[in-house]
Amino acid sequence: MVKCSFSHVSQWVFDLDNTLYPPQMRLFDQIEVLMTQYVMDQLSVTQDEADRLRHEYWRDYGTTLAGLMAVHGIDPDPYLVAVHEVDTSHMTPDVELAAHIRDLPGRRIVYTNGSAPYAERVLAARGLSGLFDAIYGVEHAGYRPKPHRAAFETVFAADGIATERAAMFEDDPRNLAEPHAMGMRTVHVAPEPLEAEHIHHHTDDLTAFLSRLV
Repeated sequence: MVKCSFSHVSQWVFDLDNTLYPPQMRLFDQIEVLMTQYVMDQLSVTQDEADRLRHEYWRDYGTTLAGLMAVHGIDPDPYLVAVHEVDTSHMTPDVELAAHIRDLPGRRIVYTNGSAPYAERVLAARGLSGLFDAIYGVEHAGYRPKPHRAAFETVFAADGIATERAAMFEDDPRNLAEPHAMGMRTVHVAPEPLEAEHIHHHTDDLTAFLSRLV
């Protein structure tokens, strides 16, 4: 049974984008437009070149921001503000998801490659405010992004996470490899399953999955 696989878990780590809200809400579509515009403005390149760089940096560095910092020395703070100026008015609260998160035994945190203020806005729009003991953004990892081991280690050390008693919920399978290696129970939250050694469980419905754990 799935519940038995989590009987040892007392620390719950949730990604934000496309994890605590469904991809159909398409919030990240807005972020991608803002990222492209930021790259265009900062590097004086065309939209096509900005899109190419954005994907290249995501692939090679983990996030567009990490690539911009490494290659171009971009200041991360203005970038994080600019690319997260999104409209959340179309997002709806999820009362059932909130109830299942509230019922999880132990400590609950959000850890995103976005910024913490952005995460707080999204959680409020989803009716999930006040459910988490801490919210960590990429700024708390020294701007190092998931999937890099050092990013996880920095955030988990700051929070006191004991990885052998923790679970990670994440839509990007790359970001589950290091948590798995660190001894965490891993859950891939995405429409389509991915067979990989570092993924213990898959779900396309986080609310339903959590309902089976409590």
